[in-house]
Amino acid sequence: MHHSGPVHVIGANGRSGLALCRALRAAGRDFVPIVRDGARWQATRLPMPARLADLAHDPDRLRHALRDATTIVLTAHARHLPAVLAAAPAQARFVALGSTRIFTRWPDAHARGVLHGAQALAGSGRDGVLLHPTMIYGATGENNVQRLAALMRRLPVLPLPVGDRARLQPIWQGDVTRALLAAIGRDWHGPQSLIIAGGDQVSYRDFTRMVALAAGLRPRPVLPVPGTMLMALARLSLPGLPAITPAEVRRLMEDKVFDIAPMRAQLGLEPLPLALGLARTFKPAAFC
Repeated sequence: MHHSGPVHVIGANGRSGLALCRALRAAGRDFVPIVRDGARWQATRLPMPARLADLAHDPDRLRHALRDATTIVLTAHARHLPAVLAAAPAQARFVALGSTRIFTRWPDAHARGVLHGAQALAGSGRDGVLLHPTMIYGATGENNVQRLAALMRRLPVLPLPVGDRARLQPIWQGDVTRALLAAIGRDWHGPQSLIIAGGDQVSYRDFTRMVALAAGLRPRPVLPVPGTMLMALARLSLPGLPAITPAEVRRLMEDKVFDIAPMRAQLGLEPLPLALGLARTFKPAAFC
């Protein structure tokens, strides 16, 4: 079903928000960017004038920015969903980005914030969906695969906890954008939740090999290291190496794989193969 009116994009300056705005413009769909930093939005050179709002500290300004909204997309952190729900017009429908980190065994502030937003949407009775992506890669300025490649450029071997037993299922930024577009065009009856993920489930060992090959590097041998030792090393600041937190190390020790049959059925989305997504990440000009 086609929904008339512009799409109000909250967090339009962020990676997923900006990618969505560019896709909406390419599709000829009107949108209203809602940002905290107007100068940063102007630097994108997109012609749509932005509305300013502070999600955490100025509910009146947020309410004014959403005054005529019928479709609201929140690409900022899902912890802001309660404020957005409170400020939105009664007729507005919602699409928001959460995170599969909500399912971790070791919840941190990020995960607890997503859970808070999910509970707010579920309790609101409003029409909409909270999309939970797995690890997103391939966005301009992202620091997932790029940071891993930077680490492999400096290390002859790659230390990983628990060897290659844990698996992950990363999703390409372009597929996140496609998921958002599909969710915008779909009717959601009441509050919904949906996981969006890539189609390939790979071990961390295989993932590092695929990243190395896509980045033009020789794959590094994996050195299995006890997780507690690697977490202790992560607390050290080593010159020339990208920073990795103990929490990130701990998350390497759990599987992060999900069933994407509901995503395929509800959004009609077939994710890009991981090898092709990584190739586009490191050599985007080859696919223009």
